[in-house]
Amino acid sequence: MIVKKILGITVLPQTKKNILEKIIKYTEKPDGFYHIVSINPENLVIAQSNAIFKKVVETAQMKIIDGVGIVLAARLLNIEIGERLTGVDLMSELIRQANRSCFRVLLIGGDGNLAVTLADCYQRKFPEAKFLGLSGIKNIRQPKKEEEAEIFSIVLDYKPHLIFVAFGSPYQELWLWEHQDHFQNCVVMGVGGAFDYLSGRISRAPELVRSFGFEWTYRLVRQPWRLRRQLRLIVFLWLIIKQKITDFWKKVS
Repeated sequence: MIVKKILGITVLPQTKKNILEKIIKYTEKPDGFYHIVSINPENLVIAQSNAIFKKVVETAQMKIIDGVGIVLAARLLNIEIGERLTGVDLMSELIRQANRSCFRVLLIGGDGNLAVTLADCYQRKFPEAKFLGLSGIKNIRQPKKEEEAEIFSIVLDYKPHLIFVAFGSPYQELWLWEHQDHFQNCVVMGVGGAFDYLSGRISRAPELVRSFGFEWTYRLVRQPWRLRRQLRLIVFLWLIIKQKITDFWKKVS
């Protein structure tokens, strides 16, 4: 199979079913660090100027296509990428699997005590699994050693099967990767603002809007502060056009 890349990041044509099967298979026989990373335009733009983050994304054990911009870019570049699966939707699927398999789940981060509140809600809804929520780190850009030590101690004692971290990209992915020795034999995933949506604190776009890939516009209307982040879409478009031109000249030269 010819490996194809979007802005230097390898993407594989995977279905939602394939992704879930691979993750579940790992949980049955865990071995090492298993990192799920979301691929979206914003992350790929950040990766172009952050070599460490690019390495984190490229070497992740599982990459999911989270962002309609990636789907459109793949079409333009004639790259097969399989099904789109958002981080929120994957987390929801894994939570349901946790209930079926009696997994231990750890939620870290989010504003205030959101992780604790969400863990309590999940515990009532999915009684066969075990949920624990931690406020985590107040400032992920400058984490305190005592904050990290407390998290690592709880991970060691609790031995979670699944860990969801809501610190925002790229900080959550970098933090998990930098401390991967403390997250061995469990599935870890940075989920950004997923806690807000799954707790009902912030409503998601209607299903019809999501199906057409315009959830980002709904978020922008509800959260205007996202405008600065969404400007990366313009940079992403320019980088994709450059790759398209470069790929064309490689073929004809």
